[in-house]
Amino acid sequence: MRKSRRAAVVVALAALAAGSTATAMAQPAAAAPAAASAQVAYNGVCGSGYSVVNWADIGKQGTVYLTYNSGSGKNCVVTIRKTSGSPVYMFSYVGVPATGEAHVDGDYYYSYAGPVYAYGRGLCVDWAGGISNQETWTYGSNCGALVATRVTKNGETTARSNVDEPSASRAGVTAGR
Repeated sequence: MRKSRRAAVVVALAALAAGSTATAMAQPAAAAPAAASAQVAYNGVCGSGYSVVNWADIGKQGTVYLTYNSGSGKNCVVTIRKTSGSPVYMFSYVGVPATGEAHVDGDYYYSYAGPVYAYGRGLCVDWAGGISNQETWTYGSNCGALVATRVTKNGETTARSNVDEPSASRAGVTAGR
C-alpha cells in the first residue's frame, strides 16, 4: 500500500512538472552525504503553535522541515531553499500511512514550497521535500520508533539509510546500537 501511495505522489509530481515549459538544470552529484550542511532557518510559514520536530538537508540546496502543533495534532511540512533566485521546481509532501491522508505542494517557486498539513496525533508520518533534481523522503517518522527510513535522491543516485528518531530520544528511548 505504501508503494502505491508513493507511486501516486510521484505521478502527481510528474504531472505538475510536465505542466510547465521551464526545465530544471541538472546539478552535479554531491561528493558525499556528509558534505557541509545546507540547513536553512525554518521560516515559520506553518503558522503559530507549530514547532520543528525533524528536518533533513536536500543536498546543498536547502532543507525540508517537519513541524507539529500539539494543540491541533497536525503535522506540517515546508521545503526551503538555501538561496532564493529564479524559480526552480520544488515540492513538500506529508502523509499519514495509518489514515491514508497525504498532501503535496509542488511547483516552480522562488524560495519555499508548502506548507502542507496532515493530522497525525500519535501516528507515524511520511514526509519529503525536493529542490530541482534533489529530494529527501523520510518514512515511518516521529512516532516514537527507534529509527525511520530516509531515502535521498540526487539526480539518478539514490541512497537509503536508517535515521535515529528525535521523537524516540525525547521519550527517553535509546536505539542501543
